[in-house]
Amino acid sequence: RPGDWSVDRVLDSFPNLKPRRRAKTGHLSGGEQQATAIGRALMSNPQLLLLDEVSLGLSPLVVDRVYASLHGLISSGTTIILVEQDLNRALSVSDNVICMLEGRIALAGDSKSVSRDEVTKAYFGLHRKGAGGMPA
Repeated sequence: RPGDWSVDRVLDSFPNLKPRRRAKTGHLSGGEQQATAIGRALMSNPQLLLLDEVSLGLSPLVVDRVYASLHGLISSGTTIILVEQDLNRALSVSDNVICMLEGRIALAGDSKSVSRDEVTKAYFGLHRKGAGGMPA
């Protein structure tokens, strides 16, 4: 698809990849592999980018780099749906949060107004439901 994403723009978004551009994928660190996968997806100029567990198995320093790049992607207008185990990080980059339990929405709201405790309770089914079946 035509669009704004090019190799140069991906490398600008993930500057740690510039010196490793010609390296074989198997020789890249976990964070570099994650950045490469995200960059490869961006090269298709998607309208929507789905990211699943971007921090899984990565060192805290590498996760910091990946999330710094996500902040840049989001501010550039890329729409991202993020599934993430690290709730604090996910809330730090998101505008909205949706917590699902057994295939149903258990909690939905603005990320800045939803607390970690509310998300945890919704995730484990410990919340009270209000009118319309939504959490109280």
